[in-house]
Amino acid sequence: MRSALEITFWTAVALIVWTQLGYALLLALLARLPGRARGRSRGQAGTGLPAEPPALSLIIAAHDERDVIADKVENALALDYPRERLEVIVACDGCDDDTAARARQAGADIVLELARGGKIRAQDAAVQQARGEIVAFSDANAAWEPQAARELVGAFADPRVGYACGQVRFSRTAASLQPGQSPANQEGLYWRYELALRALESGLCSITAGNGAIYATRRDAYIVVDPVMGHDLSLPFNMVKRGLRAVYVPSARAHEKMVPSLSGEFARKRRMMSHTWPIVLRGGMLSPRGYPPLYAVMMISHRVLRYCTPGLHAVALAANVALLADGGGALYWVTLALQLALLAAALAAGALRWRPLLIARYYVLTTASPAAGLWDWLRHGTAPWWDAAEGTR
Repeated sequence: MRSALEITFWTAVALIVWTQLGYALLLALLARLPGRARGRSRGQAGTGLPAEPPALSLIIAAHDERDVIADKVENALALDYPRERLEVIVACDGCDDDTAARARQAGADIVLELARGGKIRAQDAAVQQARGEIVAFSDANAAWEPQAARELVGAFADPRVGYACGQVRFSRTAASLQPGQSPANQEGLYWRYELALRALESGLCSITAGNGAIYATRRDAYIVVDPVMGHDLSLPFNMVKRGLRAVYVPSARAHEKMVPSLSGEFARKRRMMSHTWPIVLRGGMLSPRGYPPLYAVMMISHRVLRYCTPGLHAVALAANVALLADGGGALYWVTLALQLALLAAALAAGALRWRPLLIARYYVLTTASPAAGLWDWLRHGTAPWWDAAEGTR
């Protein structure tokens, strides 16, 4: 009995350490192998536009975005991309305000007024209307840097590339912070780590996920997915299954406001995870068919195990307690103390805004979000639409 508990405990711990740290070390080591530098350069930057750049349709799905849509359209029209080759489409997903009118006034080429069906179905409708060889997508609250479209489209000079995503930089307001005080939401720290992994994945093979603020596909490679399954996660691995690459282009940059509170960030991730689990369990992610061997390791390590981390933590804690009840030695008192210290630090962060405590709280809550999202999906399903996250407009 005790040996089985020890195997269970150390297996759970090893998988947590692997998905959070070991996987990154593996990618870093692989990236240093001879012959990988060339792949990294192809995977991490656009290769520049030809003399006659491909026609680009920039699609913005919007639901009640009257406060930001005009700025977004103006930002799109100001991109350093030939205007005659750029088409701006705003797909209004059941808007109850004057988003459509403001988009037209700002100069959008096409404005679609659709019944509420969710972001994915609004994007599908816009792709059907698009004339561009490349279709790019962005959120209404995301501002692209002037060169972003050129950099993003440049990735498609490689005929093997079917999907490309850029870099999102999050900004926060410091108006509510006292001097020297750390912000509650530590998403920026996590996001920098995530982008470093994405760059390594792109250089070695293909990325395992993208983002909604700045990404593009070839129009003839666009994939229609279930409306509850977002593009961020479903498009990259499906491109790979079709023999194409999904790459990261960090020189194509966009900016968004960060959710200011940790509770708001938890709610955002919980909502995202309720859309993620359908992709994992019935959207084809778990099927290895079409995955190159390295990409299969990436999907298991970075996606499947990451989403299973709440369960792994619960198993480790339960096995630890059972080992102590079975006469486990001092080592298991130490491991239990470490697990309880993490939880205590997360609780203390509610009263004391000290960065190490805030990081612990961020880790605990965001690690719990896959479990909360799974519960939501199993309990009442997932709607194909959602409202904007707190403080991001």
